[in-house]
Order: sequence, then C-alpha cells, then structure tokens
Amino acid sequence: MIRVVIADDEAPAREKLERWLAEQPDMTVVASVEDGLSAAQDIERLHPDVAFLDVQMSALSGLQVAAQLEPSSAPLIVFVTAFDAHAVKAFDLNAVDYLLKPYDRERFASAVQRVRERLRSHETGAAAVAVGRARSPGCERLLVPDRERLQLIETASIEWLEADGNYVHVHTAGRAYLLRRTLQDLLTQLGDQRFMRIHRSTAVNLGSIASLAPLFKGDYEIHLHNGRALRLSRRFREALFARMGQ
Repeated sequence: MIRVVIADDEAPAREKLERWLAEQPDMTVVASVEDGLSAAQDIERLHPDVAFLDVQMSALSGLQVAAQLEPSSAPLIVFVTAFDAHAVKAFDLNAVDYLLKPYDRERFASAVQRVRERLRSHETGAAAVAVGRARSPGCERLLVPDRERLQLIETASIEWLEADGNYVHVHTAGRAYLLRRTLQDLLTQLGDQRFMRIHRSTAVNLGSIASLAPLFKGDYEIHLHNGRALRLSRRFREALFARMGQ
C-alpha cells in the first residue's frame, strides 16, 4: 500500500485529494494537514511514500518542506499549486509531478501514475530532494528536532555550526540542536549569504562575529558576540576576509 501525506491550507483542496486518493486501491492517506510545519512533522513521524504538498502554506511552504527533508528518508513529492510560476521551481526540486489547480481527474490520474512508476523503479526520491536543495536559495527558517517534535527556528538566530560525523550541532543564543545532516549539506541549504565555513568542521554566521585575533601559522581566533571563541584555519582565511571586506 502506498502511504500518502496531504498538506494544503484550503479545506476543499484537501478534501478533493482525500476523496480521489481514496478511490485508488493501492493508496491510503495517513495524514491530511493544513500547514507546512505539520506536514514536515507528519512526514518525519509517519514515513510516507509520497507527499502531496501545496506550494503556498503558512509557516513553511511546500517548497521549503521539500527542501528540508532528510535525504535518506524523503518521500516522493507531488506539488499542488494555483500559481503557474511555481511550476519551474517545482521541477528545479525534481518533484515527481505538480498539479496546477484546478486540475481534473485525468491530470490527477497522470500524477498518480507517475508516482507508481517512480516507486516501481525503486527510486526513493532522496536524490531528487538533495538535488533540489543544492539548487535552492538560502532558507530563512530551519526545522530542528526538539525532544519529541520539530521546531521552526530563524536561521538568523543560528550563531555557529559544528560538525560531528554525520551530525551537526546547531548553536543558537538559547540552546543547541542536533541535526542528522552533514555540515556541507546544511550549508548548501542555508546558502552562502549569511554562513561561511571557517574550519573543516565549523561554520559561522557572519553576523555573529565580533572580532578576529591572529594566532600562529596563519590561523586566527574568531570571537563571537556571545563570547565564544572559534578557530579560523588558514585554508578558509582568505575567503572570510574577502567577505568581510578586509
């Protein structure tokens, strides 16, 4: 049975998908929600095979949900949108398909068939989401695990990032969060407008830097506004200085 999550902030649109999916003998809807944050939480909790995501929703858009999914467990994505301009972005994210509202049964059947074909070919959709993340601009908000749920934090509140194998410690002023991601993958998602790598295992929010002090052999010590000191290795020194106008 193909397990489906639906996310759309319009009740009639959700109900339409629920009815038409219920007519498919090999599909079952395991969650139907009205916002992106709930969709991300249910995807994390239920591990569906496919998610039908409205492009524009509160808290997180469908595009943001897709861009922030864990690549190894991401479901296939079908975007649902009333705005044709979003279609190009959807395919940038390598979505299985997109449904342009108001879609008819024939167009819906075509999208469902695409899902079946992708699942039969044993493609998990993880690579598609990873490619989409690499092409997407830096996000303004990030989903992080907080005990038994997911929480949405502003990326501007992140002060620095610390790699720990296949995990990253995300340090904010109030606390640190642990993500099962590589540092490079997370930096790709966050974009290079605000964050820069300063060491093989460390990246910093440029806005958090208070001062720099030379050490030895070309290394520097970066002092953050919160008093934390981080090592800037010679390898990343010139790129950081260039960004800071030194």
